[in-house]
Amino acid sequence: MPPRRVAITGLGIICPLGLNLAETWDALRAGRPGIGPIQSVDCSSLRFRNGAEVRSYDPAAHFPEGRDAYMDRFAQFSVVAAREAMRHSGIELTPALRERAAIICGSAVGGQSAIEKGFEDLYVAGRGRVHPLTIPKTMSNAGASHISMDLGLSGPTYTVSTACSSANHAIGQAFRLVRWGEADMAITGGSEALFTIGMLKAWEAMRVISPDTCRPFSKDRRGMILGEGGAMIVLEPWEAAQARGAAIYGEICGFGMTSDASHLTQPTVAGPARAMSAALREAGLAAEAIGYINAHGTGTSGNDPIETSAIREVFGAHANRLAVSSTKSLHGHALGAAGALEAVATVLALYHGILPPTANYTQPDPECDLDYIPNQPRAARVEAALSNSFAFGGLNAVVAFRAAPR
Repeated sequence: MPPRRVAITGLGIICPLGLNLAETWDALRAGRPGIGPIQSVDCSSLRFRNGAEVRSYDPAAHFPEGRDAYMDRFAQFSVVAAREAMRHSGIELTPALRERAAIICGSAVGGQSAIEKGFEDLYVAGRGRVHPLTIPKTMSNAGASHISMDLGLSGPTYTVSTACSSANHAIGQAFRLVRWGEADMAITGGSEALFTIGMLKAWEAMRVISPDTCRPFSKDRRGMILGEGGAMIVLEPWEAAQARGAAIYGEICGFGMTSDASHLTQPTVAGPARAMSAALREAGLAAEAIGYINAHGTGTSGNDPIETSAIREVFGAHANRLAVSSTKSLHGHALGAAGALEAVATVLALYHGILPPTANYTQPDPECDLDYIPNQPRAARVEAALSNSFAFGGLNAVVAFRAAPR
């Protein structure tokens, strides 16, 4: 079977910027960050106080009759986003399509709330036992499995866990399943819910968390801001989407993944550069066709200059004409879900012709010398874009998107 074009026909999201797609896009196009004081955890013992949490989320509104008790918060985010993406797509799920529908999700840390509650039962309350659903709630594949059961989809279903590249790796795998005919539809993305004192203490020990906010590529950046949420996109063959008269919001046209083979936490230029180049090759896109990059852009001293150098290595003189932004400055760094939130942001940017900004930017850095769309969104019609995810462990995943004809 020849490779098929892969259309994006549905989007769903719940994140610090909003509880659904419309709210999230309103915040993205306004450049309005969802960063503030952490409310769900007592931060009095931490050196930082701010995070990007999903506010005003009511599990009972989505999982009535106590069904939320069977799911960790990260898995709930997966299902909420998948339901919205399916509604947005308008796909009719026939019995045949249900069997040919894939679900590929990303999550770096899985059910942290369930893990923490188990430790509290054991070591704080001294109960000597944990809740019987601790394992099903903790497992990283719970999000994908609950989507499968909730929507009745029985095709290939699994979870990718590659730290902060998890969602991009998942999206790339789903893209290729549809592209090469192994699935006729896919729901793909990622979810994460990491606001527990144990996880926050672990990140505090890394000394990469900003004490105030996330300002990627700015000279006075002080680190990342942790986030949470879930985002899913629906993929299907372009011809099938056209045949049913679906709205097509964009196209995934390439995917690149590499390993630095160098250091667990310090990135290299070569690995990310090779991943971007690989995505361009599979997409059949010249470097000059890319008009926007949704950067990994964590706001750390380690990532931002390296990513800037990698972009310059791949794009040469065209790098000076690229628009680049990090939406982590708005929704925080959601670890394994980051690539999914950023995929939705990238698709919406291409579809609406409005590029989201790098918020909180204050000072140019000689080591970060690209056009980072500082602070204000920009109206621009772009033919194609990349979305970068680079993870601890030196694992790089880059997705190439093409705008749909309007």
